[in-house]
Amino acid sequence: MGMAMTMVAMLACMQLKHFVADYLLQPGWILRGKCDFRMVGGYVHAGTHAFGTVPALLLSGVGFSRVAILVMAEFAAHYLIDYGKALLSRHCHADATTRAYWAMHGADQFMHQLTYAALILAVLV
Repeated sequence: MGMAMTMVAMLACMQLKHFVADYLLQPGWILRGKCDFRMVGGYVHAGTHAFGTVPALLLSGVGFSRVAILVMAEFAAHYLIDYGKALLSRHCHADATTRAYWAMHGADQFMHQLTYAALILAVLV
């Protein structure tokens, strides 16, 4: 598979796992746990994302060590992005009926997409 096709396949895998992890696999206990370092929900959610990134990274053919480092980076980035959004949402009293909520949601999703671009770049260099 050529480099361009590999990048497209990796991005498609990451987009699929993002949809599943962010929109299908988030019960209330995960949602509630994202803004508290003492609760397990945010860690489980970030772990789901990190674990789901493995197939995309394996498509690139990089070694196990690099995959492990990138998966840990995905875990940390995802947790901190979601933690920040949860704290900000709580501080602003934003819910799905407010413009502030949707601005934060969009910023959150944008940062996750930038994380995926960085992961793809990391396997190319």
